[in-house]
Amino acid sequence: MVKILKNIRVVELGTYITGPAAAMHLGDLGADVIKVERPGTGDPFRAFKGGLYSPHYQTYNRNKRSIALDTKDAADLETFYQLIATADVFIQNFRPGVAEKLGVGEDDLRKINPRLIYCAISGFGQSGPSRDRPAFDTVAQAASGYLRLLTPPTNPRVIGPAIADAVTGQYAATAILAALLERSSSGKGRRIDISMLEAMAHFNLDSFTHYYSEGEIMGPLSRPVVSQSYTFECSDGKWIAIHMSSPPKFWEGFLEATGKPELAEDPRFAERLDRIQHQDDLIEIFTPIFKTDTRDAWCAKLLALEVPHAPAYDSNEALEDPQALHLQLAVETSHPEMGDSKTVRPPYSFDGEAELHVTPPPTLDQHGAELRAELEARKAV
Repeated sequence: MVKILKNIRVVELGTYITGPAAAMHLGDLGADVIKVERPGTGDPFRAFKGGLYSPHYQTYNRNKRSIALDTKDAADLETFYQLIATADVFIQNFRPGVAEKLGVGEDDLRKINPRLIYCAISGFGQSGPSRDRPAFDTVAQAASGYLRLLTPPTNPRVIGPAIADAVTGQYAATAILAALLERSSSGKGRRIDISMLEAMAHFNLDSFTHYYSEGEIMGPLSRPVVSQSYTFECSDGKWIAIHMSSPPKFWEGFLEATGKPELAEDPRFAERLDRIQHQDDLIEIFTPIFKTDTRDAWCAKLLALEVPHAPAYDSNEALEDPQALHLQLAVETSHPEMGDSKTVRPPYSFDGEAELHVTPPPTLDQHGAELRAELEARKAV
């Protein structure tokens, strides 16, 4: 596939997820992403699970080159500045004020490269009463009102992946692309500030719209009740998910597939609004029914009647589905030191061609010598 951003260089001084995720999205689009890391230890996410190549680190650091630099060391800082002189984008996700102490604040880098797109990612923003608070994924989810939409109403506990981290990285990448597009005509660099709180508040837009428009405070069951979404366990212990939304044909097909056509006459379920009011009753009725057959059998019945559904896969199953195999979602990578592995390709295709080549995450300072040689060659020209 054509590397859309092949002429864009990104320097990332990021750790954990938000900064690295933003840079990864640009790398997936073909940008030359240079990950600058602390010598010896690198991105702290490297060591989350054995050695310096944890799955946590791998998730957000493919399609990058790594160089180890200590910006507190004068020689390394000079090398860093040489990289910035060649860059189009700089990404950092320090707490406010830290970048300036390290000599990598916007003013420092703008002197070297006026056209630079400078992206600063924070937890709560660059100003305000919460500016200096530490922020991680759960904190941002909670502060934005999103966590309450995922938390079980009884026996509450945090569940699910690092949504706030990943979403913030994606929003940051979108803003960077917009700034690059503007720069192509204006020649002007921009500073981008984005916080996890701002990103998650926008991601939670549906909840706020309901509140401001209707005075409704949404909870974890608000959407699935209205959309008539269900998850049932089947006889083989596997799960199936069903989403019937508003067209009556989905409800009618569901009743036919499950052998319960008489429920169409039940006043609790006659109309969509009735079913919304009595979803708990429907769950109680259909839970034992779905335990009478396997997931594959239920999928076949629902598919024949065009009821929107899918197997509720675990990660070891999802990419083996025939459609996922057809789309080639899982791709092979090979690292000269760490060996072969699989990952998920970028989700888009350009001109009908998907990007099937992914460069595996780099080991610490894997490209240090290579990048220093490139900088020396540039000075010699």
